[in-house]
Amino acid sequence: MDYIRARREIRHALVIGDPTPVDSVHNIWASAGQAATIGIFLLLSGAFLYIGHAILLPILAAAVVALTLAPFVKTVNAYGISPWISGILILVVALGTLGLIVTAVAGPVSEWIGRAPEIGAIIKQKLSVLDEPLAALRELQSSLFGGNGTLNVNEPTSNVVLPVVVFLTPAAGELLLFFATLYFFLVGQIDLRRHAVSMFANHDSKLRFLKIMRDIERNLAGYLTVVTIVNVVLGTIVAVGAWLIGLPNPVIFGLLAALLNYVPYVGPAIMAIVLFGVGLVTFPSIGHAFIAPLVLIALTTIEGHFVTPTIVGRRLTLNPLLVFLALAFWTWMWGPLGAFLAVPLSIIGLVIVNHLFPSDDVRLPD
Repeated sequence: MDYIRARREIRHALVIGDPTPVDSVHNIWASAGQAATIGIFLLLSGAFLYIGHAILLPILAAAVVALTLAPFVKTVNAYGISPWISGILILVVALGTLGLIVTAVAGPVSEWIGRAPEIGAIIKQKLSVLDEPLAALRELQSSLFGGNGTLNVNEPTSNVVLPVVVFLTPAAGELLLFFATLYFFLVGQIDLRRHAVSMFANHDSKLRFLKIMRDIERNLAGYLTVVTIVNVVLGTIVAVGAWLIGLPNPVIFGLLAALLNYVPYVGPAIMAIVLFGVGLVTFPSIGHAFIAPLVLIALTTIEGHFVTPTIVGRRLTLNPLLVFLALAFWTWMWGPLGAFLAVPLSIIGLVIVNHLFPSDDVRLPD
């Protein structure tokens, strides 16, 4: 009976119109003006981030890393070790790690770049089974868009390699700005927080700010610590697996898998493509070349959907749609380094939103 009565009321409302008209047209225009102001602010902010990426990217990356390492700096400071000393120690470890990675990767990458024409010929021979489908696609492209539908495969190697190297390699000035900003953030974070707290007028606002900063530091440190441990284990498994199936330079593949796994979805996909390409060159058949990427996809799927969410808990588990949109936005905005920052920035935003808009305060309309 209640269902029938509700349907009658809805039908009656549709016939006679809304019995509660809008109070004032000015309220509608006021809401539209507020929405327009917010939209203009977001557009200007996006333009500012895009235009100023050369200076904003290293500064923001340094701030995220400093927030992640803040609990460590505070802990050693409690034992009488000055932030100046702990900051220098962190910089030495970071620069040493970066130097080891560059040294380990430089040799194999240079060798593969030197063999680029030979590798291209081998891959073309192995993928010859796709000649007919590709020819059909070229014919369809020619009929739809015009042109001869041919692809120039004889382009010099340097014309392909150099833009990629320039795109993936950060400028020396940006690296210098990153490490300098990181050091001063680590050293002066206590004073910066004290000055920031003094800008708030009342006690509740100051306390809320301190709670937000504390939760950001704990969540970033906890999440990235767990993810780093998981990535190290994943990289070790990939290196051992690459060695067992006969891929060259298995340590390099383990290192790349660990680094790329910091970028959800995109990183494992790139690594799978790399493993497939190397497998085509190394192994005699396409089926053999599929072994390594398929195993990697299985490992990263288990890690991303079961292992990491179970360890970090539901409190730090991000919505997959949120992660995907953040990756798309920050990659478009700042390139590969923006992809690495997408998840930490999402965690920071989620912590701030949870403090400013607690879930207990949400009330659905009656």
